[in-house]
Amino acid sequence: MSQITAASVNELRKRTDMPLMDCKSALTEAAGDMDKAIEILRSRNKNVAVKRGLNETAEGRIAVAILPETATAAIIEMRCESAPVVKSDQFLALANDLARGVAENNPASVAEFLGQKLAASGLGVTDRINEVIGLIRENMKPQRFQRLQGGVFGQYIHHDGTIGVLIQAAGAAAADEVLRDVGAHIAAMNPPYAKLEDVPADLLAKEKEIALKQMQDDPKNAGKPANILEKIVEGKLKTWGGENVLLEQPIANQAKYEKKTVGQVLAGAGLQLTSFIRFKVGEIVA
Repeated sequence: MSQITAASVNELRKRTDMPLMDCKSALTEAAGDMDKAIEILRSRNKNVAVKRGLNETAEGRIAVAILPETATAAIIEMRCESAPVVKSDQFLALANDLARGVAENNPASVAEFLGQKLAASGLGVTDRINEVIGLIRENMKPQRFQRLQGGVFGQYIHHDGTIGVLIQAAGAAAADEVLRDVGAHIAAMNPPYAKLEDVPADLLAKEKEIALKQMQDDPKNAGKPANILEKIVEGKLKTWGGENVLLEQPIANQAKYEKKTVGQVLAGAGLQLTSFIRFKVGEIVA
């Protein structure tokens, strides 16, 4: 059996907010497997919520560029050394320039991008970065980026620049305000899946198994007919979808979009979600 360390118990506690002894028990039962331990805790307690975005470090900001004329868009994470630089006009302009460069040049990697040129200024990407480094006297670099092509796009950048969202949709025309509101929702809620069809079948099966166990362990359900129990399970899965699947979630701004899900808000604007990308500065990605 794998040794259960204090560090792993503490990590599980941070991810689930469960008591230390419960975390140690789950890890022991799971032989040290963190994901399996989370499943065990969730089977035991329906109120377990898994936190995401742990281990977020470093300074920087997110920038987005949307080029309607070529139906392309890009999102980039720029890193720097200190928090004051994040707010500087020079660093913001650099991040925006490089986001546009990614959308225009379609580089395959950060290394390839650093060897390219920016169409607007004719400067090399590395030269443009060094220009700002020379002004601010602080190291900075592009950490990662993604580029999308086709359809209409929307974006949301959090006020401090640390979270950014790029949304791709199908529709006759962009609905900037709606897409920005959906982007703000994504920034706040960080849904792991865009659509129900994006959820792996084995994960749905596992969630159904958890729901069944919770239902069977509840004495209030004893003696209920099979069709009623099945409806209870379906309700639990629908609740899970509302927590984890973007289109099924009630939109965060309920004051503006009363009793509507994100999917309903997009449909009302004549848009169909294609994909979204959410970057947060410093998050560790697989």
